[in-house]
Amino acid sequence: MRRPTQPLAGPRRSAAPRLSLAIVMALGLALIALVTTGAAQPPSEPSPTPAETAPPAPAGRQTDVVAELTGNQRGQIRLALPELEGSSRLVGGGATAASELDQVLRADLADSGVFEIQGPSALRVVALTGDKSRDYEQYRSLGNEMLLACKVFRQGERLVFEGRLIDLAGGDSILGKRYRGSFASARRIAHTFADEVVRFLTGRPGLGLTRIAFVSDRAEQGRKEIYFMDWDGANLRRMTAHRSTSLSPAWTADGSGFAYTSFVGGSPGVYWADAKTGAKQALVTDGSFNISPTLSPDGKKIAFARSLSGNIDIFVADRSGAQRSRLTNSRAIDTNPAWSPQGGTIAFTSSRSGSPQIYAMDPEGANVRRISFQGSYNDNAAWSADGTRIAYSSRQKGRFQIAVTDVVTLETRLLTSGPGSHEDPTFSPDGRRIAFVLKRGGARQIWVIDSETGGGLRQLTRIGNNESPSWSPYLQ
Repeated sequence: MRRPTQPLAGPRRSAAPRLSLAIVMALGLALIALVTTGAAQPPSEPSPTPAETAPPAPAGRQTDVVAELTGNQRGQIRLALPELEGSSRLVGGGATAASELDQVLRADLADSGVFEIQGPSALRVVALTGDKSRDYEQYRSLGNEMLLACKVFRQGERLVFEGRLIDLAGGDSILGKRYRGSFASARRIAHTFADEVVRFLTGRPGLGLTRIAFVSDRAEQGRKEIYFMDWDGANLRRMTAHRSTSLSPAWTADGSGFAYTSFVGGSPGVYWADAKTGAKQALVTDGSFNISPTLSPDGKKIAFARSLSGNIDIFVADRSGAQRSRLTNSRAIDTNPAWSPQGGTIAFTSSRSGSPQIYAMDPEGANVRRISFQGSYNDNAAWSADGTRIAYSSRQKGRFQIAVTDVVTLETRLLTSGPGSHEDPTFSPDGRRIAFVLKRGGARQIWVIDSETGGGLRQLTRIGNNESPSWSPYLQ
C-alpha cells in the first residue's frame, strides 16, 4: 500500500516532503543515487501472437439467449463441455498447445460465473451415436442446457480451433467461431473464444483478454519494474526496463497504455508507456516529487500528486503534462488520486481529518466530501467500472483489510480478514473481482477475490515481491 512510513498525524505538515507511497518511502531518497538516468527501454518480451479469426462455423437458426447476472443472484447455465475433438490425435507441439487451450478455456468459462460445467469425467456416461437429436437428448438427461462442442486440429505448424455453442432445448447452434494461430497463441485463442461465449450470453465479454499491470522486483532484487500478466496470472510480459524504481501503473480507459511513476530521472516523475509498442514518454518530471498518476476516462487529462515547498497536493494536467492546475490546497497531505470511470469525480487520500481517509471531489477540485468513516487509516482508492463503489485499504484492529464503500449510501463492508496486510485493491472491468496485494511473512504477492462475497481467493504471483496491481479495461 502506498503510505508514509510515519503516521500522518494532525493537519500540519513539516517543511520536508513526505511520500505517500510506502514502497517509495521504504527506498528513501538514498535510492536516487542508484537510479540509472538513461533513456527508457522497450519491453524485453514480445507480445503473444494474436489468434487469427475466421468466419463462424456453419450454424443453425440464431436464437435469443441471454443470461442475466444480477449481484449475488447469478443464474448459472448448465453447460456440457466434453473433450476437444481431435486433441488425442495431436502429438508434439500441437498436443501441448491443444492441452493448454483446453485448460485455459475451461478455467475462463468456470471463472466467468455464468456456467455450471460438466466436464469429460461427468460426461463419460454419454454414448454418442452420431444422431444429433439422440446425442443432444443424452446431454439434456444429465441436466445440461447447452453444449459447447469444440474441435482442434493441426495445419502445418499452426493450430486450428473450432467451437460451437448449442442450445440443447432445440438443437440449434447459436454461436460458432473458428480460429487459427501458432502453437504459442493457444492461450490467446482460448481467452478469445471464452470471452466471445460470455459476451454472446450476457452482453459483456469475459475477463480472458484483460491484463493486470503490476510492479515486481523479480528480475533484479532492489529494482522494481512494471509487468503485465493475464488476469489468471500467466503470460508475463515486462513493460519497463529502467533499471530503477517504477511504480503505480494506471491504465487508460481504452487500454492503449498506462501512466506510471519512475525514479529513472532521479526524483520521482510521471511517465507514459504505450501498451503495444512499449514506447515511453516523460509527462511530469520537473520538481522534486510527482507520483500516483490517474487518467481521465477520455484520456485527455492526468491527475497526480505533487510536492511544492514540502506540501503534497493533487494537480491536474493535460495528457502531455502541460497546462497544470492545482486541485487541492490544504495543509494536509493529499495524494493517490483515482479518477472515476464516468469522469465526474476524483477520489483521493487526505490526512485533513487527522488521519488518512478517502475523500472525493469534482474534477475541478470543488465539492470535497469524505467517503471513508471506518478504520483508522484508509488509502489507495479504486473505482468499480460502474462508478458506484470504491475499494480501498482500511486499517482495522491493527491490520489492513480490503474495504468497499458504496459512494451514494456510504455503506461499507470488509472483504478480507485474518493475518497479513491486504493492500492496493483494483477492480476487474466487470466489477466482479478485486485484485490486491497480500503482505504476509515479509513477501508481497497479488491475489484475487470476489468483490461481493470476499470468496474465491486465488494467488496470482509467487516469484519475488509483487505489488500495485492495476486491472486493465476490456482489451481486443
